Amino acid sequence: MSLSGTGNFLDPPSCPDNRHPWYPPEASTDPIARGHLLIRNTLTGKKEPFVPMQARHVKWYTCGPTVYDSSHVGHARTYLSFDIMRRIMADYFHYNVLYQINTTDIDDKIILRARQNELMKQLEEDLNVDFDNLVILAKEALEEAKAKSDEKKEGILAAIEEATLNKDSRARTEQEGLLEQHLVKRKNLDRDEIQILEACNNSSKNEDARANLLVAAKSVLAEKLDREKGHLITDHAVFNAHARKYEREYMEDMAALGIREPDVLTRVTEYVPKIISFVETIISKGLAYKSNGSVYLSLDAFQEAGHNYRKLKPAGPGGATTTEAEMAEGEGALAGGGSEKRNPNDFALWKASKAGEPAWESPFGPGRPGWHIECSVVAGDILGERVDIHSGGEDLKFPHHDNELAQSEACFGCHQWVNYFTHTGHLHIEGLKMSKSLKNFITIRQALEHNTARQLRIMFLLQAWDQPMNYSDQTIDDARSKETTFKSFFREVEALVRDDYLSQEVGWRMGDADHKLSDAYLTARQMVHESLLDNFNTKDAMMALLKVINEANTYLRASNSKPCVLLLRAIATYITQILKIFGVINGSDDFGFGGAGDGRGDAGDGNGSESYIGAMVCFRESVRNAALEAAKGGDAKSAIDSILKICDGLRDEVLPRLGVRLEDRPTGTMWNLEDPQVMMREMEEKATKEREIQISKLEKQLVAREKELEKVRSSMVKPQDLFRTDEFREWDEAGIPITMANGEPVTGGQIKKRKKAIEKQEKMYADIMEKSCNNPQELLDSVQQEVDTIKAKLSELSL
Repeated sequence: MSLSGTGNFLDPPSCPDNRHPWYPPEASTDPIARGHLLIRNTLTGKKEPFVPMQARHVKWYTCGPTVYDSSHVGHARTYLSFDIMRRIMADYFHYNVLYQINTTDIDDKIILRARQNELMKQLEEDLNVDFDNLVILAKEALEEAKAKSDEKKEGILAAIEEATLNKDSRARTEQEGLLEQHLVKRKNLDRDEIQILEACNNSSKNEDARANLLVAAKSVLAEKLDREKGHLITDHAVFNAHARKYEREYMEDMAALGIREPDVLTRVTEYVPKIISFVETIISKGLAYKSNGSVYLSLDAFQEAGHNYRKLKPAGPGGATTTEAEMAEGEGALAGGGSEKRNPNDFALWKASKAGEPAWESPFGPGRPGWHIECSVVAGDILGERVDIHSGGEDLKFPHHDNELAQSEACFGCHQWVNYFTHTGHLHIEGLKMSKSLKNFITIRQALEHNTARQLRIMFLLQAWDQPMNYSDQTIDDARSKETTFKSFFREVEALVRDDYLSQEVGWRMGDADHKLSDAYLTARQMVHESLLDNFNTKDAMMALLKVINEANTYLRASNSKPCVLLLRAIATYITQILKIFGVINGSDDFGFGGAGDGRGDAGDGNGSESYIGAMVCFRESVRNAALEAAKGGDAKSAIDSILKICDGLRDEVLPRLGVRLEDRPTGTMWNLEDPQVMMREMEEKATKEREIQISKLEKQLVAREKELEKVRSSMVKPQDLFRTDEFREWDEAGIPITMANGEPVTGGQIKKRKKAIEKQEKMYADIMEKSCNNPQELLDSVQQEVDTIKAKLSELSL
């Protein structure tokens, strides 16, 4: 613990040994100022001082993925946030952290997805099911999916009506949320229907048509096949292979994001014997009971023994206000329809396996672990009967984490298994939680195709970890902008440090500006420290770093700038240290992003020197040729323009490929070494933006020129011919129609309108004749050529 001062003094204490009075600085009484780390603890719903159970040792458990599909950016938000918190805890506050993650490799979702994939594979390989038979099957599956969707909607609407009648606002709000999600799913199904029917109507009926139909109808076909044949999939290898595939993919994704590996990684399937033993212990205490091969925790007995239930998401006594939707979430997708429980809120510790589900032998009968039991057993085995921190996503509070607490406290005979619970907020996209079931997710690998791991990490650092956030172009663009700010500052300082500053005056030579910058530096350090103490508030910490950079940039741009290089290097070094702790920077450089390559292009294969030499030879030859042309009597101005263009090409196109960045400044050219891949990506993004700007300008030009073309075309009509159309039969000498085509006379009012139109046309005709020197066709052709040229440019840019 370190103390912070208030700026005041206390009265001096008595001074022994004839010493003079000493006035001690006054210490703040604020918990953060006194160095206390505060963590928002879901158990209390507020920030609490963090106190480890033993010394400075922190036992930390995080729920890992259910490995049934690819991880998405919502998962990245959770695991990156906890990675950042873990780094701060270990590398900044210097706690001794033991960090454990568990992968759920057997679960209802895994069983369903593995079965469906296996059945779809069998269907794809079954050549007896030709295109026509597949069309019939796909249409049946589609109709069944639509009927199921309609039934689901009716059930939700009935539940909303019932909640309204009962004046149960909580249940109503919950069902309205489910209705919103259901409508999104139905919209997805309607979109699938269009694609399925299009694929069904493919007249070729060949293998490609069959393959396309299998892809279009996969979701509805998989559900139909599972309903009809899922019970036939009994081989454990099917489920194991599926889980291992996505477990490996998850670990690769975490590595790609720069997330540290856990100190301990566990799997549910490797803990089945210990899970069985754990369940037996709870039964022996009279807190769980067997029922039809399953085992349930008895909430009545649990609470009668003095325990509390639903600590994270409190409800009524005994979970009395637990809703049907919450209970369904706790039971899983494969739960049976009939009740085997003494209390509807009791939850499964062990599930009797049905046909088509993996099973392990146990004293309760063949079955598999319940969803919640796994975390209690693996964390209890590794971290013991007292866990300092337990983490997970917001949606795991209830039922998963509350049920974890109940079964762990039942087994261990304690009243508080976990001291601090931390939950990350949801990641929203277009107003809805990112979710696989809603099909509104972006996989981690897709996100990394368009953004770097550093940019994603910065994006999450700029958000409060325990609050919801939106994933959008704006949030990622903000992260890129902040990254650019850091890069630019590091490049400035690198260029200053590279010069021999000891050959000049040292010290502070800019008066108040030096003092202002040093104060900003110390303030930034204090703000970062207090922000990290305050519930790992990385958003404010990042703002503090960016603020001191802004002060430094103002300092550097001052007139007659004589910057203090050592102060600027100290700021850059400190910022780098913090960004290293956050996981934004790797490598051992004192400051700067570094670590992403030494800026030497392909030097790793021994050809770096050749690349530089080749670039310089080409540059010299181009400049020399331009100069020779001028020496032979060519245009000197053209030669100068050509040489400047060649120099810009070296800066913008050649050197970036070698990892060299040049920036032209009024005081000279600044250079830095950087990762060529990063620079190439920047060049591509810049070119894309410039192309978009160019396209936008051309589109506006096209609209204007097409209007001009139409104006010229309409102005070319002679006034007396303006109304000589099939609409009329007779006209006067000025071209004004007097008789309609059917023989009826044109009314006086219409004649007046036509006369005004002809007078307007006379002016337009006179203007176009004057503008075109009596050759309007030539002007029309010229404008048409401009339109065609713009269209050609747009077509080229689009390609």
